[in-house]
Amino acid sequence: MNEINYLKGDATAPIGEGNKIIVHICNDIGGWGKGFVLAISKKWKQPEREYRNWHKSQDDFELGKVQFVQVEDDVWVANLIGQHKIKRDEKGNAPIRYAAIKQGIVEVARLAKELNASIHMPRIGCGLAGGKWEQIRPIIDHDLITFGIKTTVYDFE
Repeated sequence: MNEINYLKGDATAPIGEGNKIIVHICNDIGGWGKGFVLAISKKWKQPEREYRNWHKSQDDFELGKVQFVQVEDDVWVANLIGQHKIKRDEKGNAPIRYAAIKQGIVEVARLAKELNASIHMPRIGCGLAGGKWEQIRPIIDHDLITFGIKTTVYDFE
């Protein structure tokens, strides 16, 4: 059985041959300006522009949805809406929405199979969204690894 490959490095510089999908978590209010998105925007302008246009249009812009933006011949960025707003709610709950992440990862897996692509990501949902890797990892294992989709998680040095 495959396993998640953990590397120290930059998820915006995915390693390996063939098609690659970089997955990251976005919020459901159209905000783009902190966290991993800054690294994406530094390297490519299209993912931010497409995300903002998607939010503005409100066309299927909701938790669990994914927008795929091709940024190179063999690289796509997956803008996965898995975070509700950007701050903890009045009860102290983090913005992370695990069910939305699971729904989005299923869509990522579908495209990965279609493109014969590998998946690359930081520890999604565990930064500003306030999630716990112990809850994200089983989603990755269930919806990517068990289907033989090569998945690399990058811990930035």
